[in-house]
Amino acid sequence: MKVTLSRVRHFKGSPKIPGDKSISHRGLIFGALASGTSEVIDILEGEDVKSTAHCLRALGVKIVQNGNRTRIEGIGTQGFMKPNEALDCGNSGTTMRVMMGVLAGRNIAATLSGDQSLVKRPMKRVAEPLRLMGANVELTHENFAPLTVTGAKIQGIDYELKIASAQIKTAILMAAVTAEGTTRLSGEIGSRDHTERLLPHFGCSIQTNAHEIVLTGGQKLTANTVLVPGDPSTAAFWIGAASVIPGSELVLRGISLNPTRTGFIEVLKRMGANIETEVLTQTPEPVGTIRVKSAKLRGISVAKEEIPSLIDELPLLAVLATQAEGETIVHGAEELRVKESDRLEAVAVNLRAMGCEIEVFEDGFRIEGIQNLKGAEIQSYHDHRIAMAFSIAALFSEGETTIHDAECVAISYPGFYEHLKELTQS
Repeated sequence: MKVTLSRVRHFKGSPKIPGDKSISHRGLIFGALASGTSEVIDILEGEDVKSTAHCLRALGVKIVQNGNRTRIEGIGTQGFMKPNEALDCGNSGTTMRVMMGVLAGRNIAATLSGDQSLVKRPMKRVAEPLRLMGANVELTHENFAPLTVTGAKIQGIDYELKIASAQIKTAILMAAVTAEGTTRLSGEIGSRDHTERLLPHFGCSIQTNAHEIVLTGGQKLTANTVLVPGDPSTAAFWIGAASVIPGSELVLRGISLNPTRTGFIEVLKRMGANIETEVLTQTPEPVGTIRVKSAKLRGISVAKEEIPSLIDELPLLAVLATQAEGETIVHGAEELRVKESDRLEAVAVNLRAMGCEIEVFEDGFRIEGIQNLKGAEIQSYHDHRIAMAFSIAALFSEGETTIHDAECVAISYPGFYEHLKELTQS
């Protein structure tokens, strides 16, 4: 699917942001592992979350959706059925990596595979700590899917995370729930903390502080209800557009304001953006309202320690940096190289196609603003965040911009282009 967009004069509205992708995955998985019937309200209906539901159903979990409510009949910690075929994780790295941890201590063997993008993404980083716990994990060429996890009796470990990755952290914690003994995680534990918040919500005791996470195995999860807030990484596209398109006014309600997810908002504020946030509830996520008006932005430097809290928004930040006066520099973002695409390369290719000068490093980029962008043929690389970031760029570029393979937005935001139309024609 190709989508053609051009410069807009208006950007106003209050769209309902789809449910948070990370919390949706975890709500399904924790509900499956719990005893009893759990319910996830306002789950994201994107392709990645559907992949998690597909894998759980193949393992014998009953999942029924009725309107905005998804009911999961939990089968407890050892109740999985052996699947008849490989579990298809689609394009979802979260599904594959977290399911590796879920399966590590179970009494079955299962093969995990995915689409042509997912089977090129690194999985050794998850397999290594699971193997240290005693899990049997066979990888293709020692790093990739298809991969097979064969259930084993696993032990808790002390492990220092070298990469700030919520997927790796969650995989280890999922294995730790059924492991004998205690698991302690240290090192780069400052990634998004939805797992640490949701485990107690399902009755699992976990200790966390700035330096370590401690979980004692052998605990049972108890069914609960998860109310999924709006996804801040999805909201970011509208926040970014409203910040740079003159005369914009935007109100977003029911958004997760989890501090491990608001790095993009904090960086935009440093750039001069006019953004107000208000936390209204804790469910157990902090949830509230975001209000945005257009402003003049200035370039800044983004520190390495900020990267985990805005890793998904960095392609969009690069687009917005073209409209910020002065230099914007990002370092410490090498993880972008191993996402659904090489996002640093994708950003560079597409910005240059729009007439922008950008210097790309192995771990980031430098952009000098303000630069006037010109409409161009944009390659999404089948990456939803690239497609959406450059759809925003099209709104303040001269001439027409065509996004190729734009259907990939359905991975995280099926209604993206419908909402874009509403916001630009209000």
